[in-house]
Amino acid sequence: MSVLVLNEGEIRRCVSMTDEAAEAVALGFTRLSEGRVSMPPVVRVDIPAHRGEVDIKTAYIEGYDRFAIKVASGFFDNPSRGLPYGSGLMLVMSASTGLLEAVLLDNGYLTDLRTGLAGAIAARHLAPRAIDTAGVIGSGMQARFQLRALRLVRGFRRILVHGRNPEAVARYADEMGGELGMEVQVAKSVETVVRESQFVVTTTPTRAPYLRAEWLHPGLHVTAVGADGEHKQELHAGCFARANRIACDSRRQCFKIGELHHAIDAGHVQPDGDIVELGELTGGVQHGRASEDEITLCDLTGVGVQDTTIAVAAMRAAQDLKLGKPFEV
Repeated sequence: MSVLVLNEGEIRRCVSMTDEAAEAVALGFTRLSEGRVSMPPVVRVDIPAHRGEVDIKTAYIEGYDRFAIKVASGFFDNPSRGLPYGSGLMLVMSASTGLLEAVLLDNGYLTDLRTGLAGAIAARHLAPRAIDTAGVIGSGMQARFQLRALRLVRGFRRILVHGRNPEAVARYADEMGGELGMEVQVAKSVETVVRESQFVVTTTPTRAPYLRAEWLHPGLHVTAVGADGEHKQELHAGCFARANRIACDSRRQCFKIGELHHAIDAGHVQPDGDIVELGELTGGVQHGRASEDEITLCDLTGVGVQDTTIAVAAMRAAQDLKLGKPFEV
């Protein structure tokens, strides 16, 4: 049996921040909302002694000839050791035999990409049409991917960024300003970012919420991507009580580990309330933003269907480009 092994450089040649990749992920969300996906709950391993966690996500999509099993890690002390905060890999399996077909040694790139693409999908349906200023909380990898993704679906003139590490924030402003060719300003507070932006994305792994409901204003969209565990929270629960439209990637998952589960616990959201899934938006079953004056929120925890769609896309491209090294096992 031959197993194809691809490294990060090869994988980056296969898939990137494109409309085609966004459509592949969007189709996965549609299939999920249609009940055509087998997706178990997230498996998380906490390693408190080293401030680390490892998540395992997977999903089989009806009609796909392959599926992926993704292992992603986040170790908060790694940057002080000169190592990246996150890493990971994906295993691509045959849906008909269960045999291993490929190992994608992406170092977390595919996770960053598919998370960014989910943000683009959310913005397409929920963000206001007219965005002058896009705000971002955090200065890490996802803070970059989310703004790159936003460019796929919306134009904007300025970026406001705020984060805890002044050096990292300054570096973000310099690098993203050059990459996107626009003004990037460092904001003195989260409140400034929220009040002066029409689009805000939060990208931090904090356990202490910092974005307050009273800062939300008509015409604002907020996408929260940091809370991928039940102990994490970026938005104060009352934010959801102020929203006109609430969306998420998976109600089942977000009610357990996302921002929404904090809002439910606080009584600001009812589990049977009007909360739309991205797949219902991409499939045309539900509507997104109804007017430019609405306040909209989207809770993204990252679901296995995203990993399968992006891994399958990478695998197909690798075969077309004849990339990777086959190993007999």
